[in-house]
Amino acid sequence: MFGDNLFNYLNQLKYSNIVFVGSALDAPAMQDRINNLVVLPNVIDNKLHIVEDHLKDYLTGLYQQDIEGKEDIKHLYDITSNQIYPTPYIVNKALPDIDARYSVVNPFILLDIGGATTDIHYSKDLVDENIVTKNEFDRLVFKKLGVYKSKQSLIFAAQNNEFVYELLMHLKVTENIFNEQGKKATKVLMQLAIFLVLCKLSHYKKAYVNLKFLTINSFVLTGGITKVLSSEEIEDIVAFFYKKILTSEHRPKVVLDTNYDIWTLGASDAKENVKEG
Repeated sequence: MFGDNLFNYLNQLKYSNIVFVGSALDAPAMQDRINNLVVLPNVIDNKLHIVEDHLKDYLTGLYQQDIEGKEDIKHLYDITSNQIYPTPYIVNKALPDIDARYSVVNPFILLDIGGATTDIHYSKDLVDENIVTKNEFDRLVFKKLGVYKSKQSLIFAAQNNEFVYELLMHLKVTENIFNEQGKKATKVLMQLAIFLVLCKLSHYKKAYVNLKFLTINSFVLTGGITKVLSSEEIEDIVAFFYKKILTSEHRPKVVLDTNYDIWTLGASDAKENVKEG
């Protein structure tokens, strides 16, 4: 696993941080071959339990360093002593309380689609895996599926999906929409982002976890997408996905978080955890 091919590949990359979270037996050899390697405890213990706190704290610290360098928000550190968390973390903190506060039926998934990324949050009972973790929900962040900063990579992913042109026909547009600007083009890109991320988590693609889509009862959407698409436009894409990819008539309920209430709920939960800590 840790042969010359790996180290030769790493030598060709440009990066500012590199972290090893594998077996402690392999750590010394890795440190000998990789400069400035940060070694943290293994994220999986001998009982296949996830032990992620050390890595989570380290990554949160990296995020803090990065966000402090952004001119548009770094002044916030001058007026608050609160921790500034990444959006996926805040949204994920709210998930255990969503079904109790909103008209959401378990099991559900949550999609947060914005300008730079598409994030998906799901409960662990929607996947088959042997790893045990104390967290009830997990998340994946697709950095190349956004409609503004990641627009070109989103279009590239769409053009390489064999079903997208049929989807465009379904939406009554052509591939020329990729070169257009304006509200209509943004709507189509948002709909494509939904379809592409669902494809990536279905049996159609084996690169990621495969969710049990036929058991999902609710799709919850938050982020910029709620300001662009209506429930009907989202339901149309979800129905297309289930029929085309899963050959199923199953239709989960679509719930829109139009006021970013989930973000507020997650931020409150995070603040309470800081107090308890």
